[in-house]
Amino acid sequence: MVQTIYNIVNCPNRPQAGKGSRRNSIYYYLTPLNSGFMKILVVDDEKDIQMLFQQRFRNEIKEGTMRFIFAFSGEEALEIMKQYEHEAVLILSDINMPGMSGLQLLEKVKHIYVKPPPVVMMITAYGDTDNHQLAKDLGADDFLIKPVDFVSLKEKLLSIQ
Repeated sequence: MVQTIYNIVNCPNRPQAGKGSRRNSIYYYLTPLNSGFMKILVVDDEKDIQMLFQQRFRNEIKEGTMRFIFAFSGEEALEIMKQYEHEAVLILSDINMPGMSGLQLLEKVKHIYVKPPPVVMMITAYGDTDNHQLAKDLGADDFLIKPVDFVSLKEKLLSIQ
């Protein structure tokens, strides 16, 4: 028996069905996930990052080529990794977070998930060379500076896919 996995997509501009339609309602629809979709775990203590990613990657989410999962701490990210048994293709993690930092998360992920290791991109508001070098030493595959250039990020993600 083949199980089809669906992506739930927000559809704010749903066509009106006729009289009595609610204009302020949020509608969702299901799209089948392509077998070639990329799963991305975004780790950041700033909760508004979720909406930002969903807006910037709305076409990829709608097409089913990318699926985003959000964790708001390093600890939560590790729980998600356990839950999905290393299904994350790529991890985008903030460096500075309360509790487990992104660098500590990076170290644990690279130690626990050896084959195949996930691609990990570190994101920080700081451009200092110490964090950059430490992230590279711990196995980071790339380093991004906030505010994130989403055009560049999208190009990087598509090149990995």
